Amino acid sequence: MENEEKVDQQEEVKEMDVTAENTPQTDNLTAETDTNTRKNGLFSKKNHKDKNKIQELEAEIEKLKAEKAELNDRFLRLYSEFDNYKKRANKEKLDILSTASEKVIVNLLPVIDDFERAIAANEKVEDIKAIKDGFVLIYNKLIQLLKRFDVEEIQAKGEAFNTDFHEAVTHFPTEKEEDKGKVIDVTEKGYKLKDKVIRYAKVVVGQ
Repeated sequence: MENEEKVDQQEEVKEMDVTAENTPQTDNLTAETDTNTRKNGLFSKKNHKDKNKIQELEAEIEKLKAEKAELNDRFLRLYSEFDNYKKRANKEKLDILSTASEKVIVNLLPVIDDFERAIAANEKVEDIKAIKDGFVLIYNKLIQLLKRFDVEEIQAKGEAFNTDFHEAVTHFPTEKEEDKGKVIDVTEKGYKLKDKVIRYAKVVVGQ
């Protein structure tokens, strides 16, 4: 009997040892399970945030694409309008130049008519004064016509030499001190259209 009791006690001790050994393992498994659960929860939240961020970025990309398409369309329309405007402006400019040239020529035709009549009349006229007077009349008519188109002669002789209006062809010594640096002779008259010089006066400058 005593032997049987000893055997039973030994078995109880073994069972207790086994239980003691198994208990920490169970606790460890529970802790690992809790950790994994928390990790999965955090991972799930992170995935949810990432998806929201991706959706926001995709929406922003689509918005930028739409804005780009709109700006590109506006640019093309503005470029087309500007190109059409430039073509119209160039055409109008050419028309104005053509019309201006035509107007000048039409107004010059009567002067040509006067010259032709004077040439024909001079074949039978022996009075030199009449011939001279006729040419002076035609010349004055031409000068008046030029003034109508804002063409004026550049004043040169006796004026101080000015490179804005005069072109010196030569310099000539002068006895008078006041003539030095001034135009003492004009070899070719200069003209300006309004304030623009269209031909410089070729002059002799005193020195």
